[in-house]
Amino acid sequence: MRARITAAAAHLPDRTVSSAEVEARVAAESDGYRPHPTIVERMTGIRARHVMRDDEQASDLAVAAARRVLADRAVEPAGLDLLVFGSASQDLVEPATAHIVAAKLGATCPVFDVKNACNSFLNGLQTADALIRTGQHERVLVCTGESPSRAIRWKVRDRAQFVDAFAGYTLSDGGAAMLVEAAPDGGIFYRDFAAVSGAWRVGTLPGGGSMHPRDPEFTYFSGDGRRLKDAFLATGPEIFTTALAKTGLTWDDFAVVGVHQVTLPYLETLRAILGVPPDRLVVTLPDHGNVASASLPLQIATALAEGRCGPGDRIALIGLAGGVSLGVMFAEL
Repeated sequence: MRARITAAAAHLPDRTVSSAEVEARVAAESDGYRPHPTIVERMTGIRARHVMRDDEQASDLAVAAARRVLADRAVEPAGLDLLVFGSASQDLVEPATAHIVAAKLGATCPVFDVKNACNSFLNGLQTADALIRTGQHERVLVCTGESPSRAIRWKVRDRAQFVDAFAGYTLSDGGAAMLVEAAPDGGIFYRDFAAVSGAWRVGTLPGGGSMHPRDPEFTYFSGDGRRLKDAFLATGPEIFTTALAKTGLTWDDFAVVGVHQVTLPYLETLRAILGVPPDRLVVTLPDHGNVASASLPLQIATALAEGRCGPGDRIALIGLAGGVSLGVMFAEL
């Protein structure tokens, strides 16, 4: 059996915050430091990002997207064989957020979390694909809820700390889900993954783990965009070019090429290196920000809603996670 993506949906909180508002908040909460006006949008291409309500959790964002996916396929939560929550965010350290999602959704199937920064959702799809192909499950819900707004440093002491916290100002809250079902043909037909684990320090959220279990200072996202770009360039595009060579395809053979989106300049660099035609991209970044692991499913859900892809079309998913993980997946819808 093959694993076919039969539905995709995204959920974005109603509240949006502009890049100008981000800069204004940093200036208001810092002791004397003021960012250069327009620097966030100029450096990232992001005009706005979404922010969840104070009474919402990452699981709520996943549940909202999951309900849309199930409704699209007329599937009840009781009809799920497995629920995978693949996200960089979580409601609690324990238990797995997948349990909270399932409880809110009313699902009674087995569940677990998959966590690998911005590649979490893509790795969740990889897991669903493997379990369906080996006959262990037939209908898997892969979902994510990202809540990075809770980890942004607003009070900075100087330019150095602003630069260290800058990656957080690109981040956006959001949820997404895909239903993956057993099918005799089509579906996911290529997948490959790689890790550059020596670059793990490029982007971190240290608080809550054994290194820094309780220190509030380590509850903010820290990242180095330049080192992220350098890590990718040093690794090279082989994992992606090899995928094309092994399948005998070109980017023109895909209706949509989803690429994890961090900033517009970085997206353009990657697009140019890989040779992806601009019209194959679904650029969600300017109006929705970097929604972490929800980026790829958001792009596919957007493309489906706009009629840019549909049953029988090929899609490509290109995952990048903090310079540490790379992933590529080809599928026929």
